[in-house]
Amino acid sequence: MARNGIELAYGRGALHLTLPDEAEPTVIRKAVLPKLPDNAAAVRHAFDQPIGAKPLRELARGRKSACILICDITRPVPNRLFLRPMVETMVESGIPLDRITILVATGLHRPNLGEELAEVVGDPWVMANVRVENHYARNTEDHVDLGPTRTRGTPVSINRILVEADLRIATGLVEPHFMAGWSGGRKVVAPGVAGHATIRTFHSARFMEDPLAIQCNLVGNPLHEEQLEIVRMVGELYALNTVIDEDRDLVHVTFGEIIQSHLAAVGFIEHATRIKVGRRFKTVVTSSAGYPLDKTYYQTVKGMVTPIDILEPGGTLIIASRCSEGFGSPEFREAQARLVELGPERFLATLTAKSLAEIDEWQTEMQLKPMRVGRIQLYTEGLDQEELRITGVEIIRSVDAAIADSVTRHGDGAVAIIPEGPYVVPVHEVG
Repeated sequence: MARNGIELAYGRGALHLTLPDEAEPTVIRKAVLPKLPDNAAAVRHAFDQPIGAKPLRELARGRKSACILICDITRPVPNRLFLRPMVETMVESGIPLDRITILVATGLHRPNLGEELAEVVGDPWVMANVRVENHYARNTEDHVDLGPTRTRGTPVSINRILVEADLRIATGLVEPHFMAGWSGGRKVVAPGVAGHATIRTFHSARFMEDPLAIQCNLVGNPLHEEQLEIVRMVGELYALNTVIDEDRDLVHVTFGEIIQSHLAAVGFIEHATRIKVGRRFKTVVTSSAGYPLDKTYYQTVKGMVTPIDILEPGGTLIIASRCSEGFGSPEFREAQARLVELGPERFLATLTAKSLAEIDEWQTEMQLKPMRVGRIQLYTEGLDQEELRITGVEIIRSVDAAIADSVTRHGDGAVAIIPEGPYVVPVHEVG
């Protein structure tokens, strides 16, 4: 790639970079994975050759109802490729169409409605023929109380539609997640369709400050372990897991028992996504992975966290995020305002004594991690002046100018560039 042909994922397009002459770029991408020659055949094969389970057509026989979980707008899951064949297989096996519900696993995010819901579902036939509902974590009456987890005492309540369904299937995208290790699988259940107290408990500081609660790690990760216990409490659960490339094309799909099928998808993608880098950099340039992840500043924080292992202490991390939908929830806005008012140390001190985190303040807590390492600079076009102020980071008007300034300031032309943001996890390993 030509040195000045580098682009960052930004909004629905890309941000072209023009580097200074003295810059020596290292572009860090996922390994190139072969595209599937026939998406429909791959989905059918996953249904027919599941992992740790019977084929979907057999699982559906004798069932009276089904619930299919799908991710919300923040993740580009290719639902259009598998929802209709999944529903049709269920109907062919005897489940009445009017007893099948698709439930959008919003967690504590806002609901997806109207045209946005149609975009998430991705299939007009499904929208016209299948009941589609959003999860509302704050509606206590919508949930079934399953009691506390044994290990850490998290109170567990899960959406009644899922719990009471005869056949339960989670669907999602397997990609690095900056606190739970990997997205998809068990994470679509909790926090996806969990009650607010469940989500707020395992997003409290005692989980979030654990050094093993990081991207690409499941071993000893307290969030992952809690999610595993929660799905076991729910009972019989299956999952369809997808992996996509930079073009958002399907490269892998698994179906089966929720834990085993998810681990199989992780095993496929982890070596392509977790990229070993032999040095640290004083200038790191990244993105929030473009649309839909860079719709809000809330989601942008993920892109700040994933590259910190290769950021030289005292270095500069430059991130570009469109923030086309603005800042995020009112609760996140309030947490960011407290961060700016109190400063990082005092803000963290207000969190550590809580057993129940305030909604969305955990994202502000995660922002503290890159702030401890170096200088964070943000390029965006979607925030107003007050929102820019409460980001708590330095606002830049030009990514190109910021790169040139950082190279000069640090006296080091080496620049790490991560075009796809948090979908790629660079890890500092020598040798």
